[in-house]
Amino acid sequence: MCDTIVATKSVTKDGITLFGKNSDREPNEAQYICQMPAMEYPAGSQVQCTYLSIPQARKTHAVLLSRPFWMWGAEMGANEFGLTIGNEAVFTRIPCNKTSGLTGMDLIRLALERCETAGQAVTLITELIETHGQGGNCGYQNKMFYHNSFILADPEEVWLLETADRHWAAKKITGIYAISNRLTIHDKWDIASKDLVSYAVQQKWCKSESNFSFARCYSDILFTGFSFSRYRQHRALHLLGSRLNRITIEDIAEILRDHGDSGPEWRPDRELARSHICNHAGFGPIRISQTTGSMISRLTKENAVHFVTGTAAPCTSIFKPIWVDTEFPLEYKVPTRYFDAEVLFWNHELLHRALLNDFQPMLSNYSKERDSLENDFFTNAIPETEKDKGSRKQFVADCYRRSAESEKKWIMQLQKQDVTRKSGWLYSAAWKKHSRQAQFPMP
Repeated sequence: MCDTIVATKSVTKDGITLFGKNSDREPNEAQYICQMPAMEYPAGSQVQCTYLSIPQARKTHAVLLSRPFWMWGAEMGANEFGLTIGNEAVFTRIPCNKTSGLTGMDLIRLALERCETAGQAVTLITELIETHGQGGNCGYQNKMFYHNSFILADPEEVWLLETADRHWAAKKITGIYAISNRLTIHDKWDIASKDLVSYAVQQKWCKSESNFSFARCYSDILFTGFSFSRYRQHRALHLLGSRLNRITIEDIAEILRDHGDSGPEWRPDRELARSHICNHAGFGPIRISQTTGSMISRLTKENAVHFVTGTAAPCTSIFKPIWVDTEFPLEYKVPTRYFDAEVLFWNHELLHRALLNDFQPMLSNYSKERDSLENDFFTNAIPETEKDKGSRKQFVADCYRRSAESEKKWIMQLQKQDVTRKSGWLYSAAWKKHSRQAQFPMP
């Protein structure tokens, strides 16, 4: 399960559109930051996506992607024009193609590589799904099949696109919005597939065009309900709405770290089913996904700046600045499902998984220092946007050095900290299993 939020420039403090996403996947499904340069290809070239080969564009744009290590596509990303996209799994009445097709993650990367604006990206994605369809397994060890919704944002406009196989509806967003694994468009949209309404009437999902609702007619009620998507979406909209007209990067970070209204005593081992915006895997069978990567984007026309964790659990992580044209200094190796201390995702798991023994007391041991460091990154990244690439490269390298040094120090502190309240045994057993499967160094 995932959550994507956006605040258009009309409701942010500095008049600049802000985007944020948490990507929730399996606990050992390492995600990493990938940068691809602009490229040119010969006529007739093909591109191999996760499951399907399609015609390649003659030119592709430079992109920044946050990718599950085994996928061609990305959970979220941006390109050199400031176009930024995140997707969500949605569960519909139309059976998924389990063998082939384009995944939602493929569609994100294809749109970022080929489009300059959010509007162009809506057109491209809808053409691709109408031509090639959506499909293929989107889970790593646990098979999962779904259709997709998207928030597509650029410095000037934001679009919401929701799909059910080859059917879709899209509308332009002004103000705030959030998507969380459920269809939300009812009977008002700006553009839609030609047979969106007639197909629902034909299937007897509604009596006539007059009582059609895309969300009501096309949603799979069971899977949508178990995703707790209504709760998470309403929570995100509430938090965004409470900051209306003064929304900042810091607010987006706080929302992506939200564990609901449970207060400071919230613990990830206490809830059986409910998922949160900042999601923590439980012992199953429902709450089995984990936020494995997070991203915040400040969308200006020139050199939009992005803040990525590249690591699991944003509440335990540091958002670090990056530009599409500035190297990400910590991703020297592509991760796998197995622990590797040279990989950013897995190195952070030494901190994240240590916290699970006694979550809140251990997190509070360094969270104020984390926030101070991160706010320094947020504040100083904005003026760096106006500087040359060399200056930004040095700034990014310094931020990642400070981040790595801080996490190393916090891990040492946690190793010395006494456990005051152990996690429940079922929860602990589930995470021990995850760690064994990843060949993670056990304490």
